[in-house]
Parts: sequence; C-alpha cells; structure tokens
Amino acid sequence: MCQGTAEISNTAPNIAMTDTVPDRKALEKLGARVRERLARDPSVYRIPVEEAELFAVGDFLDDRECRAMIELIDCVAEPSQLYDETYIEAYRTSYSGDIPQDDSEVRMIERRLSDLLGIDISWGERVQGQRYAPGQQYREHCDFFDVNAAYWKDEKARGGQRSWTAMIYLSDVEEGGETAFPSLGISVSPQKGSLLVWNNASADGTPNMATMHAATPVVQGTKYVITKWFRTRPWA
Repeated sequence: MCQGTAEISNTAPNIAMTDTVPDRKALEKLGARVRERLARDPSVYRIPVEEAELFAVGDFLDDRECRAMIELIDCVAEPSQLYDETYIEAYRTSYSGDIPQDDSEVRMIERRLSDLLGIDISWGERVQGQRYAPGQQYREHCDFFDVNAAYWKDEKARGGQRSWTAMIYLSDVEEGGETAFPSLGISVSPQKGSLLVWNNASADGTPNMATMHAATPVVQGTKYVITKWFRTRPWA
C-alpha cells in the first residue's frame, strides 16, 4: 500500500547548551568516524566550505538504477507532510513516500550507502523518495530534530537524533530544483546518479544550523531524489 511520509519542519529549532544536547557524544563520535572514512575514499569530493561537512560522489547510481527508483517513487508518492503543525504557505509542496524496504534494488543501495559512510545499515531510516514537478519546492529546513518539539520523545525512543543525510539525485532538471544551503552560500544542481552527503552536526556533536537547506522550485522538468537519514543508534 502506498503511504505518504511526514517530515520535520525545523525552520529555527531551539538548541540547548552544549553539555545538555541529547546524543551529543554519540554525534561527535560518529561524525569523526565517518569524516575519516570519507577522507580516505578517492571517489568522494569534499565541497569546500568551512561551516559544515558536505560531500559529493558522482555517478553513485547508473541510469538503470535511477529509472528503477523513479518507478518506485511514482508508486508511493503522495503530498508531502510535516511532523509539526506549524503552517507556512507553500512550505513543502512536493510529493514523497517511503520506498518498499524489501525491494532488492533498494536493499543494494542501502548497503552501498552504509559501506560508504561506515554506519550500520540498521541505524538508517527507510529510504524516502521525493518528486518535484514545476513550481514545487521545499523551503528552508534542517534535517536534525528539534529536541524541544513534541515529536522528539518518540524519535528519541526509536533511534535518537539524525546524524548524516544521504541524498541521491535520480534525474537531471532542465531548470531550477537546486539544493540550496543559504548559510553556506552554495547551491547544488541536480545531476542524475550523483550523491550528496552531509553531517547534520558540528564536530563537537551539536546541531549545525549551517546545514539548513532548501529544495528550490523546479522551473522546467521533474526532479526525483531519494533520501536516507541515519540516526545515532539503531532505528526502530
């Protein structure tokens, strides 16, 4: 059965003092391990920004794999939702849905992401697919959870804070649809098969507000991506 997927809306989360940030030590330790692993991989390009850890891998998926993921997205895609109830007009207008976990292609991609990052596959959420038609967007948001929000109690119990984000572009887009990081002053254009990875925490394990990003409106074409978020411990 095709089901929609809720997403967080962290436009300005409240961040507590460093020594009281939930999962800070785990995020610090995991960040160091993944950072070192990616630095040793010649296929990984670190995007030259100082305020965040942002990496790219070209041709992570081939054309056939991209087509297979697009077909799955078209099955599960429903209007995207948000965790919180704050209404902001046209905040997230894409279509999205969880990709079937038992699909062999999905399982293979998950294993490759796990191997690339060195994070146990059980620490990752289900792969989510997103589709953006012309005019659709996802305005500025952070992927890490606001620990002061009502949903945090449940998320803490089922895997804790989000650590790393892995997003794969499945299609080229004729115009628009960039992934923009306004605090970093950069935008990444969709390139079919390429992987974009970033650490949602700073080196000390605190949430990194510089990772706030947006999916800018598609002007011409259709944008397809899949995203997998990793936690600080096994995801339930």
